[in-house]
Amino acid sequence: MRIDSFRSLVFHGLRFGFRLMPLPTGTRDRLRQRFLSRHADLIPTPPRGRAVAGSARRPADHAAHRLIDHREKVDTPLPSVLPATLVAFYLPQFHPFPENDAWWGKGFTEWRNVARALPQFEGHVQPRLPADLGFYDLRLRETMHEQADLAKAYGIGAFCSYFYWFGGKTLMEAPLRSWLADPSLDMAICLCWANENWSRRWDGRADDILIAQDHSADDDLAFIAHVSDYLKDPRYLRVDGKPMLLVYRPGLLPEPKQTAARWRAWCRDSGLGEIHLAYVQSFDNVDPRTIGFDSAVGFPPNNTTARNVTAGRTLLNPDYAGELLDWRDLAESVKDADYPLYPAVNPGWDNEARRSGRGRTFVHASPAGYAAWLRKAITAARHRMPAQPMVFVNAWNEWAEGAVLEPDTARGHAWLDATRSALLPLPSHPRPVALLHVWHVDLLPDILHALKASGIDWRIVATTTEDREPAAREVCQRLGFTAEWCVYPNRGRDVLPFLRAAAPLLLDGTRTILKLHTKKTEHREDGDRWRRDLLSALLAPERARRLLDALHATPDIGFIAPDAHALPLTDYMGANAPHVRRLSERLGIVVTDDDRFIAGSMFWAKVEALRPVYDMDLATWEFEEEAGQVDGTLAHAIERVVTLGAARQGLCVREANDVLGEPTAARFTYAKESRA
Repeated sequence: MRIDSFRSLVFHGLRFGFRLMPLPTGTRDRLRQRFLSRHADLIPTPPRGRAVAGSARRPADHAAHRLIDHREKVDTPLPSVLPATLVAFYLPQFHPFPENDAWWGKGFTEWRNVARALPQFEGHVQPRLPADLGFYDLRLRETMHEQADLAKAYGIGAFCSYFYWFGGKTLMEAPLRSWLADPSLDMAICLCWANENWSRRWDGRADDILIAQDHSADDDLAFIAHVSDYLKDPRYLRVDGKPMLLVYRPGLLPEPKQTAARWRAWCRDSGLGEIHLAYVQSFDNVDPRTIGFDSAVGFPPNNTTARNVTAGRTLLNPDYAGELLDWRDLAESVKDADYPLYPAVNPGWDNEARRSGRGRTFVHASPAGYAAWLRKAITAARHRMPAQPMVFVNAWNEWAEGAVLEPDTARGHAWLDATRSALLPLPSHPRPVALLHVWHVDLLPDILHALKASGIDWRIVATTTEDREPAAREVCQRLGFTAEWCVYPNRGRDVLPFLRAAAPLLLDGTRTILKLHTKKTEHREDGDRWRRDLLSALLAPERARRLLDALHATPDIGFIAPDAHALPLTDYMGANAPHVRRLSERLGIVVTDDDRFIAGSMFWAKVEALRPVYDMDLATWEFEEEAGQVDGTLAHAIERVVTLGAARQGLCVREANDVLGEPTAARFTYAKESRA
């Protein structure tokens, strides 16, 4: 028998045995965790790249679970003058029509594909389901009004709607005709002719064609005459006063330069005037002026290169034939060119819904990363086209391709919130945030007094549970402190509340966080002394300001740990090896003997150093219910990996005494070494 098979047999036998113990649930779970912390070698290791029957991974509770950076709708005013116009690509497909009925079945829309999608690997967020707007029908007048109101509230200035024209026949035009007929729908639009064949593979290629293009000189004139109704509308998006018309794949036009000339001549002759022609860099990548166009529009992830990371992930489907790519490679820079090019950004991509088990998924996409990318794109647009800067977003509602700004059940309004944050000016001198978790309310005064004694002007964000909030608020008010309160269920100890409360701080310009919690460590006799040592190391009056200044002044510091608390991860793994392994896969890293983690879960951090944690698509259901566990939970594992993703980006962990140039602290004494 193979060693892994033997381990799996023993492991699952013990799991079953613990379940049969006639003990209260909390007691039984504590015994199980204590046993596993001492015998972590029994936990089976699933090989990468294929699923393992009998894996210890718990299944998702339901498809509509929330991720840790989920955001509710927040009404925040936009600047009176926006730094750029954001134009989101828009799919007018979500309504039944005769051709789809014939090709895919009665009543078909892409909602059918969206709802049937299944997760293919660890951390795969599928199916991705709509939230506020639901499974909408674009035949309803109210739907487009709701979309427009939501888009404008978050800073989207226009929709760039795909237009489907096939040699005189149009598909999916009904929603656009509704826009044309309804002057009260005051959302600007422009059209992008999706001038490729429509195939059963959803990719426009020449196999199994459902409806084909019929490009010709006559078709050029018929097309421009048809869309002129839209170009004339005063709400239509204009560049320098000229209606902007896009072509998805100019390389499919037999003579793109002649097509452009015909369109321009027709518009002049008909009294429409000059038009602005742009092409989308979905497949083509040329100077637009060489084909008679005025500009190009970026279209990530098409025409980009990203690392294939499929081999590094544990698959849930052993027959998976798709590919996983690193979205962060897209967001590293904004494409430049020596011709007119409107930058574009992308909030993610995953076409698993269209290609079950064979999809193309970009992992590590997050609202925080997207917001940073969008800010760079806005800066580039203002530099290139200062008179009328525009940035395109792919996309508003490509649900079956996983490129969506609309609210979903997993992240709520997080993508929209990130969009709006990129349009807002960043504070020049943001206050450092003390983010503290209040479970033991009786210990809250100690932390508040330490914050006050530091002499720093803090913004206090506090997390707690519903039953403890009134008492915690009363303590703050009595001691003269103002805090922003976040109330969450008692799950994930101090770690999950911290991650949930820190998520908006990655968007609002906050630079520095001090993570604290009312730590008692009740299973240790020296728990009170441990808490006092942690607070003193990080927040003593003679230290706090110097640590804050050093964090700002030293580019490569991501975290500052208390003295003697940056420990070798592999020496203190305990029962956390399975979770750490899964998390490291989702971070896209390999744990080494040089990696260090911060014991005690209190530290200083640059906000940017936390971003990799949000790239993992962690869901709240993954955190175990509270049962008095002392080790081996997801929260314990996150304590051990929160610094690792930042370290791979050049942001290191240093201990406070080292940062301050003080002597090396005494050896860590609050836990014994426990290698995996």
